[in-house]
Amino acid sequence: MNQRLFIGGTWTEPEGGHYDVVDPATEATVGAAPEATRDQVDAACAAAREAFGPWSRTAPEERAAILARAADLIRERLVPYAELAQAETGATTGTARAMQVGVAAARFRRYARVEPAEWPIAPQINEAGPMGKAGVVGALAVRQPVGVVACISSYNNPWANAAGKIAPALAMGNTVVVKPAPQDPLSVYRMAEVLEEAGAPPGVVNVISGASVEVGETLVASPDVDMVSFTGSTAVGRRIAEVCGRDMKRQLMELGGKGAALVFADADIASAVAGIGTTFSFYSGQICTAPTRVLAQRPVYDRLVEALTTYASRLPVGDPRDPKTVVGPVISAAHRERVESYVELARKEGARVVTGGDRPPHPQGFYVPPTLLADCTNDMRAAREEIFGPVVAVIPFEDEEEGIALANDTDYGLIDYVWTADIAKAFRTARRLRAGGVGINTVARNMEAPFGGFKKSGVGRDVGSYALHAYSEVQSIVWPG
Repeated sequence: MNQRLFIGGTWTEPEGGHYDVVDPATEATVGAAPEATRDQVDAACAAAREAFGPWSRTAPEERAAILARAADLIRERLVPYAELAQAETGATTGTARAMQVGVAAARFRRYARVEPAEWPIAPQINEAGPMGKAGVVGALAVRQPVGVVACISSYNNPWANAAGKIAPALAMGNTVVVKPAPQDPLSVYRMAEVLEEAGAPPGVVNVISGASVEVGETLVASPDVDMVSFTGSTAVGRRIAEVCGRDMKRQLMELGGKGAALVFADADIASAVAGIGTTFSFYSGQICTAPTRVLAQRPVYDRLVEALTTYASRLPVGDPRDPKTVVGPVISAAHRERVESYVELARKEGARVVTGGDRPPHPQGFYVPPTLLADCTNDMRAAREEIFGPVVAVIPFEDEEEGIALANDTDYGLIDYVWTADIAKAFRTARRLRAGGVGINTVARNMEAPFGGFKKSGVGRDVGSYALHAYSEVQSIVWPG
């Protein structure tokens, strides 16, 4: 099927032609994605700008009803949508259904709950009031939509990532131009169909795609765009920040991560291994929140390496449609080569490849086995740079001070983890970690907690009510009492 662009409520033939979307597990063609031209990107932005005024004045309850209908439609079509997501991303069946399409539906449902848009501020005495007389001044803080939001999502989870941007942006009265990742854009077009069917007016949601850099550059630079919400690499985020800086555009960016997992000597090793093991299995390690840098206190270092080796070596790697499979492919041949290059580099730098490291004998598909690197130091590139694959580096530390110092010795700061039986030590350590989030004895996330990073892991916070703040500006209105 040749997919069309979605611009101003119209399904539009791409002037730049089409390119193939490839199944990472079979290397078969899934479909043909549209390549937008510069003029078509500009048209999408103009459509969003024209729709913004009426949409921003729509009652919040009406916007919420559209989001609720979208959530219901996604739920009804969960199986076919998950099958498409699986074909585009290589996710296992359970992950595609629950964590991709299922989470997308939940996010639309979450932002269908109308939030208060304004609240009073306590009146105060104005010493130099109107006409020079002292008086009481009242004030109201009102949340206003930012305007047109460019939503640029990453390839690892097209459904949940896109929904996490679109739903709160629309709930606050913004309009959006969505650019999905070039590797798996077809799912996001299905989301546009759902929103159109749910009643979103023309121009409120626009979707454009393309494999060329020009599509994203044109979108970010458009004078019709007021804000850019981006999930992806730090390198691309840096470029977006440069372009946004010229016009002072608002930014929300969730970028790379190199999560440190501090495992203290008193930790429950089985719990730590299960949590760290998600790096090998969940999205085949293609997740920025993964605990890829394991800092193990000396007394449990050997035991932890042995337990992680056993865990990783037992994970079935293969066809994500097989219910027995735990680790599917990475997104592309190019990305497989990138992950493999880091493993080879780690060998040269002195790390010990305890398990994995060699390409599995699958005739098709872009597979990387769960790979554990032991005897690492924090200055190795495999320990410092985001690999975005099923690779874990283990580094020893002596005491609490050294563990915290090693964890903070990184350019990233998205989510770190602490495993210890001492709850006081856990919270003490968490408060000293330079990361946007810290998991204590768990890798689970609370979907109402603010999400975002320190340092080069991003700008701003979203998720839950924090996303409503991220996609709005605060306006103060004052008047004499």
